[in-house]
Amino acid sequence: MAKVKFDIPEFRPYPTIPILKPGVMKGNGPFVAKPDMQEALGFPGELIDDWHDVAIDKMGDLLKKYRSLRVFLDSCVKCGACTDKCHYMIGTNDPKNMPVARQDLFRQVYRRHFTLAGKLFPKLVGAKDLTRDVLDDWYNYFHQCSQCRRCSVFCPYGIDTAEISMAAREILDTVGKGQKYCNEIIAKVYKIGNNLGLPKPALANTLEGLEEDMKDETGIDIKMPLDVEGADILLITPSADFFAEPHIDGLIGYAKVFYQAGASWTISSYASEAANFGMFIGSYENMREVAERIRKAAIDLKVKRIVFGECGHAWRVGYSFLNTLVGPFDFLDTRYPVPQHICEYTYDLIQKGVVKLDKSANDHRRLTFHDSCNVARATRMGDKPGGQFDIPREIIKACCNYYYDMEPDTIKDQTYCCGGGGLLTDDLIELRVKGALPRMEALKQVVDDHGVTHMAAICAICKSQFSKVLPYYGFEMDTILSVHQLVSDAIVLTTEVKTPG
Repeated sequence: MAKVKFDIPEFRPYPTIPILKPGVMKGNGPFVAKPDMQEALGFPGELIDDWHDVAIDKMGDLLKKYRSLRVFLDSCVKCGACTDKCHYMIGTNDPKNMPVARQDLFRQVYRRHFTLAGKLFPKLVGAKDLTRDVLDDWYNYFHQCSQCRRCSVFCPYGIDTAEISMAAREILDTVGKGQKYCNEIIAKVYKIGNNLGLPKPALANTLEGLEEDMKDETGIDIKMPLDVEGADILLITPSADFFAEPHIDGLIGYAKVFYQAGASWTISSYASEAANFGMFIGSYENMREVAERIRKAAIDLKVKRIVFGECGHAWRVGYSFLNTLVGPFDFLDTRYPVPQHICEYTYDLIQKGVVKLDKSANDHRRLTFHDSCNVARATRMGDKPGGQFDIPREIIKACCNYYYDMEPDTIKDQTYCCGGGGLLTDDLIELRVKGALPRMEALKQVVDDHGVTHMAAICAICKSQFSKVLPYYGFEMDTILSVHQLVSDAIVLTTEVKTPG
C-alpha cells in the first residue's frame, strides 16, 4: 500500500485538552466489505434499497434485547467527563471523537424514532432522522472507536460507548455496509479456522519449523503438538503467534513453559484462533459461531483444560462471554477455571517453583508494561481483584531486573488503548498513528526518566499496532515484546522436567 501522507501528532510538554478541529477526520471510513464477505456472515452483500427501515427495525430489536443500550442512551447528561478521555480524540482533535459526541450520532436517531419527545419536538431534544449523510457519519466515526471503554471509567453514569459502537456496527452490517477488515477475518475463521487463512498443512509446517528452532537454541526436543487427541490442555492462541514477531517468541515461551511443567497439551487445527472479531462488529451471533469452534475442538480432542494465549480481546470474549455463548463446559476438569489465561498458568508455576527464571538473561532490557484495554477493563486473572494488572507484572519482574511502570493515569484501569482494536488495517493508518499518541507520550516519559528500552504486552493486536506505529514516533519497531518472550529468554530448562499437575 502506498505511504499515506498526514501530520504526525507532536509530543506535548504536558497533557492538554486538544483544540478542536471539526471535521478533520470526516471521510469515507475503512474499506467496505465485499459482497461475498458480508454474505458469509449472514448479512446483505451491499447496501440494500430499504436500508432506512431495516436499520430502524434493527435498532428497535437491539433496544429490546439489550436493556443496557437504552439505559446508556437515556442517561447521558453531557457533563463533559469523557470529552478528553478518548485516545482518538486526543490524537485527532475531531470533536466527533469525543465519546459523548460519537454516542450522539446514534442517540439522535434513537430519540427521533423511539422517544415521544423526539417524535413530537425533534429539534428541542436533538433528534434527527436517519439520512444517508447520518449513516455515512456512523460508518466513519463508529470505526474511529476501538471499543476500549476508557471513557466508561470516567463517566459518572458508567455509560459504555463500546456497546453503542457495537450496536451501530451491527446495524450497519445488517443493511449491507460492513467493514472489510473485520468481516474478511471472520469469514476466514469459518472457512479455515484462523484469521490468517492458514490451512492445516501450513500450520503443521510452521510448528515443525519452530520446534527445529528451539532444538537449535536449547539442544532440547520441545514439541508444539497439533491435534493430539487426549491431551490435557488445549491452547487457543491468536494466529499472529504462528507467523510474526514478536508474537512467535511468545508462542515459543508458552511451549517452553509447558515443556518444563511436563504438561500434555495441543493446538487444534480446527480452532487455531483465539481472536473473536464478532465482538468488534457487535454481532453476538457471529461471536457465538466463532466460539463454538473452540467448544467443538475441546470435545473432539477430549481435553481437560482450555488455556488462552496472549490476545486482549480474545481473553475478553473468553472470560466474559465464552460460558454464556457456548457453555456449559462441564466436560472439562472442574479444578481449573474455564478458560484460563496463559499468564495465570505460568504465574502459578513460578509460584510453585516448577518454572525457574534467570533474570540476568534480560539484563540488556529495561522494561515497562502496556495494559491492553480489553484485559484491563473487561476481565480478571487469578483469584484476586486486580489480578489482570498484577499477574503480568509479576511475571515480568520474575524475568528481569529492571522494570518501570508508566504514569499511573495511563495504566491499569485507566490505560490508554494502543490505537488498534478492530481497526488494525492500513486504510486507517492515519487514525491508528494519531490514536497511539497518548501511549507514545507515556512511553517516552519512562524512556527519558528510566532509560526504558522495551515495552511488553499480552495482546496480539497491541503488538501488531505498536510494531507499525512506533517508528512514526521515533522508536524502534522491536521496542514492543511479548510477555512470554521474556519468559522464553529467562526460563531455566532442564532435561528432567516436573510431572504434570
